[in-house]
Amino acid sequence: MEKKELRIVYMGTPDFAVESLRCLVEGGYNVVGVITMPDKPAGRGHKVQYSPVKQYALEHSLPLLQPERLKDESFLEALRAWQADLQIVVAFRMLPEVVWNMPRLGTFNLHASLLPQYRGAAPINWAVINGDTETGITTFFLKHEIDTGEVIQQVKVPIADTDDVGVVHDKLMYLGGKLVTETVDAILNGTVKSIPQEEMAVVGELRPAPKIFKETCRIDWNQPKKRIYDFIRGLSPYPAAWTELHMGDHAPVVLKVFESELVAESHSLPIGTVQTDGKNYIRVAVPDGFVSIRSLQLPGKKRLKVDELLRGFRMEGVLTVQ
Repeated sequence: MEKKELRIVYMGTPDFAVESLRCLVEGGYNVVGVITMPDKPAGRGHKVQYSPVKQYALEHSLPLLQPERLKDESFLEALRAWQADLQIVVAFRMLPEVVWNMPRLGTFNLHASLLPQYRGAAPINWAVINGDTETGITTFFLKHEIDTGEVIQQVKVPIADTDDVGVVHDKLMYLGGKLVTETVDAILNGTVKSIPQEEMAVVGELRPAPKIFKETCRIDWNQPKKRIYDFIRGLSPYPAAWTELHMGDHAPVVLKVFESELVAESHSLPIGTVQTDGKNYIRVAVPDGFVSIRSLQLPGKKRLKVDELLRGFRMEGVLTVQ
C-alpha cells in the first residue's frame, strides 16, 4: 500500500500536535479525519477559542470531529465511517479501547519523553524541573494502561542548563513531526520491531510526569539554589513558577518568576529574605546562596526584566518571599 492510500485519522489538541499533523499533510499522507477537544471559552470575555489543531484542520479543509465523550455511539459511528487503517495520537487524551483498537494497523502515540521515563501529562516540564540533561520523544502503540504500550521508535534530545521548558518543547515538537512520518513509513513498510517497555534498559528510578496544577508551581525557597533554578525554568514560560512577596504591612503580592540566576555567596540571612538595590537586582536568600530573579510578572501586568519592573514598582520595608 502507498502512503496516499493509507487512511489516517489524527487526534490532538495543542500547538505541540500541529507540527506532526502539518508534516503528514505536507508529506502527502492521506489524513481522512481529525479529532480534537471541544471548543472552550477562554480569557476575560469567555470568547470561544478553537484549539490549534482545529484551526489547522479548518485551514486545510480536513474533516473534523470534537466529541465530548469518546464512547458515545454517534461519535463511534462517525469514526468508523472514516475507515481508518491507522490512528495517530499526539497530545490528546486517554482513549477507550473501542477507539484505539478500531484501525487494522492499530493506534500509535507520540509522547514527549524517553519512555518508560515520564509517563503522564507533563513530561517536558518534569524533565527540566528534575534537572535532566537529556530527554526525547517516543512513538508507541496504545494499550490499556496509559503510556505503557510497546515502543516503536525513540529520538534523544539534550537539555542545556539554560533551556527553559519552552525551548525544549519546541525542539521536541519539530523532531516529533519528523518521527511521526518515519513511524508511519515503518508501519507501511512492515519494518516495525516494537519493544515492550518492561524490556527496555532504564538508568535510575522511573519518574512520573503528573499533571501540573497551580499549587504545584509554588516555589519552595528552602530547596538548594540549583533545584529552585531548575524548577523555575521547568515551568517557564507556562504555567510559570510563582511566589508571594511580603513587604512590611502591605498585602502580599503574587509574583510569577520566569528566569533566575544562581549566586554562590554564603550568608546568614533567614531563608526567603529578599535583597534589592531598587534598580537592577532582586535576589532571594536560600540555604546555599542566593537565587537572583531575572524576569518576572506582577498580577495583571506583562512579563518584565527586573530592571524594567523596578522602574515602576517600589519595593520597600522588610522584604520576604514565601
